[in-house]
Amino acid sequence: MVPGLLPAVVAALLWGGYLYSLKRYFSGYSGAVIAVVVNGIATAWYLPGAYVYLGGFPTVPSLSAFGIAVVLVTVGFAALGFLTVTRALAAGDVTLVAPVAKIVPVFVLPLEVLLLPVALGPLQVAGIAVVTAAVYLANYEGGRLLDPLRNLTESRAVQLALFSAACYGVSDVAKRVALQDVGVPAAYWVIVSLLGPAVFLAPLALRDWPDAGVRAALPKFVGIAVVVALARVATTLSFSVTSASVAATVINAQSVVAVVLGGVLLAEEGFRTRLAASALAVAGIALLAQ
Repeated sequence: MVPGLLPAVVAALLWGGYLYSLKRYFSGYSGAVIAVVVNGIATAWYLPGAYVYLGGFPTVPSLSAFGIAVVLVTVGFAALGFLTVTRALAAGDVTLVAPVAKIVPVFVLPLEVLLLPVALGPLQVAGIAVVTAAVYLANYEGGRLLDPLRNLTESRAVQLALFSAACYGVSDVAKRVALQDVGVPAAYWVIVSLLGPAVFLAPLALRDWPDAGVRAALPKFVGIAVVVALARVATTLSFSVTSASVAATVINAQSVVAVVLGGVLLAEEGFRTRLAASALAVAGIALLAQ
């Protein structure tokens, strides 16, 4: 089995549950508010566990100027990808935006091949293609299957979605460099990946802060923060030992998990399409495992 595949699958399941929970329980809050509150609480959950496991809190590593730049690129492009996709969803139909916004591996694979020493066999490349197709299909919600891609030249929303996917692709490749080449300790990276986006998004969260605050939903925020903390750990473990192409592809299958949960628990339409997407995702992960 490819190293890092198992934690990537665990991360996909956890992030999928997180996405489903956002849709069902947190629709009244902006993405920035959710990110700041959940990531802050998740950090509070993570630190005691890390202290017990490591025998102390994760120490701040000594990084070169290049290492600091890589960390900033990783966090900054992730935040930019988030902001761009929210603008895309505000500007256009979700049926057009969602499939395009999730094709992150399309950008990760060529970036990693061009910039980093990575060895992927034909089966792994095929697996990446199959899982990416599954993610696209899972987010497809009607009309012609290729309509989102056909609208690239005329829809500002779809263009923003594509740019968002590219930003996440850059962030994922930089994350792999930070963990494997720069040598940022995984235990410390979990903290960076939680607090970094929260810092970037804090001004937006303050602007969008609900008049009633978040106290009424605090138990839900505390609960979902546990899932986020575990998902960040699993994500970091995967990126620290395998290629960004494999880790990003499998972890982005989280959208397949989310839409299947929505079909089962919320009786959403298009369930047969979602099941087909999940079957494709499983087949693609099986190819990656070869």
